[in-house]
Parts: sequence; C-alpha cells; structure tokens
Amino acid sequence: MITLVLGGDVNIQGRSNPADAFAPLEPLLKGADFRFVNLEGPLESAEALTSAGIDVVSCANDAAHPPTLEVLDHAGIAHCGAGANLDAAHAPAVLARSGETVAFLAYTSLRHPRHAAQPDTPGVAQAFATTAYQPDPRIWEIPGRPPVVRTTPVPEHLDRLIADVRRAKAAYDHVVVSMHWGLPGPDLAEYQVSYGRAAIEAGADLVAGHGPHTIQAVEVHRGRPILYSIGNLVFDWPAMRGRHVDGLLAGCMLGDEPRLELIPVRRNAGNECEPLAGEDAAKVLRYVAEVSALRSTTVTVRDGIASVSGLGDHG
Repeated sequence: MITLVLGGDVNIQGRSNPADAFAPLEPLLKGADFRFVNLEGPLESAEALTSAGIDVVSCANDAAHPPTLEVLDHAGIAHCGAGANLDAAHAPAVLARSGETVAFLAYTSLRHPRHAAQPDTPGVAQAFATTAYQPDPRIWEIPGRPPVVRTTPVPEHLDRLIADVRRAKAAYDHVVVSMHWGLPGPDLAEYQVSYGRAAIEAGADLVAGHGPHTIQAVEVHRGRPILYSIGNLVFDWPAMRGRHVDGLLAGCMLGDEPRLELIPVRRNAGNECEPLAGEDAAKVLRYVAEVSALRSTTVTVRDGIASVSGLGDHG
C-alpha cells in the first residue's frame, strides 16, 4: 500500500524565506510515502519544495523551462510532463517505496502548441483539444442565445496518452496521471471527461487535475478517481492575490483497497496557505460533494474531511 498526498497549482516567488512556504501545511504533508504538486511557473530555487518534502512535480505548464528542470534535478525532485524532447516529456517520473513503484505522467491542455515538445526540441507533453460552437437548439425562437461549446481531444494526443499509461502500467505497480486543463468555475469541458476517463480505462490508478485555479468535481470511473481540479495551493503570482484562494489536498492510498480523502485549504489575507477547519471547511467540502454528485459520485463530509466512495469497484 502506497500513501500519496497531492496538491494543486504551486507558484513560488518573491518570498524572503522560501523554506517556510509550506510550513502551515506540514502536518498534512509529512507521513505520506510521496508528495506531489503541479509546479506552475519558473523555479529559481527548490528550497520551498525540498523543505516541504515534495517528491515529484508536474512541469507540463509554465514551468517547462530547461533552467527549472535543471534546478529540480539538482535538488533531487522528480518531474514529469516536460523535457528535452518528445520522449523525455512523455517519460514517467518513477518513485519506489517498500518494494512498490509509482509512475507519474503529466500533460497539459493549456499551452500554445509552439510550447509542445518535438522529437528533437524541448517542451511539454500535449493533451490538447479542438473547440466547436453548436447553435443553441432554441436559437430560432430566442435569437441571441449563446452557443453550446463542444470540445474534443486531439486524436493523436489522446492515442499517445493512452499508450503512455498502458506502457507505464505494464512496467510499474501504480500510475498517477496529472492533467493541466479546464476553465475556472464548476463546469467541466467535454474534453476533460474524455481524457480523464481514457486515462483510467488505460490503467491509471488516479487522475489529478489542475489549471482552472478553482475546485471542480471528483468522479469515480471504473473504481478509480478523477479529481477534475484541486485548485491552488501555495501560489505567489501577484495577479492571483486574493483570487481563487481555495484548494484541496488529496490524501490517497494506492493498492488493493484504495482510499481518497480531501482536506480543504485556503490562502489567507497574507497569502499563506492554511488548512481550513470548522464551518469554513464544511462549506468547501459540501460544494465538492454537490458538484461530485452531478458526476454520480458520493463524497461524504465529516469533521473537516471528505471521503470518496466507490473506489476499487471496477463494475
């Protein structure tokens, strides 16, 4: 059994003492076998990550710069989703503990195609989508109604993701897929569901989404969870001050009896990320339960923690 704590978008900059960036979250981070976050933005120093014990990060986003990857390598922090060429960007970060292995794969839907890795040039692992606009069915009787937005995975990107997951599942005990995708708010884009479910069907034990900077639903598909967005964690980007302040830490157990628990966090007036308690925690988690129910998934809230039902049932 492997224990894993996952956090959402992380941006570290402008701190006088980076080592304290995750200090309020330390009780929730320590004790897990592995800790994962999405690193969004260039990294000049890994001190914040190493002090928090972060083991692995996704760089399939604005962190996909060779200097950032060098900083991570020097600090001994595993990374995935970006690399010196196409194969490197799609290669899993593999960690081992107690005789079990976990492969982490990462992809982005939110970068311009020019940032995509190519066979001989650096960049990110792609999971892009096409967008089409379908007229509202009632447009003939109510002119001006907004169109229905339809999104579809790019076929070759979907095929590559499926192949990556299958290959990783054949070689390692567990596979975790990180997806940088979506739009702010509760609504899911169609392509998120398509990619998320395809990753699970290919063998992923868990899909962790981020990118919208807001919390979105949890869905259990074939007995495995898709966290469509766990929001922001430690986030110092000045334009985000006071905005999209809520996020989730996901505590997972991977194995024959998988478990998933969610703990809400919030950036306070000083932009420090802290765990929530009491009614503040309950309110955030009730929202998670409500939006997850729309995905036919039961989330139970108790004492500031949410637990997800239906895991391990491959029916």
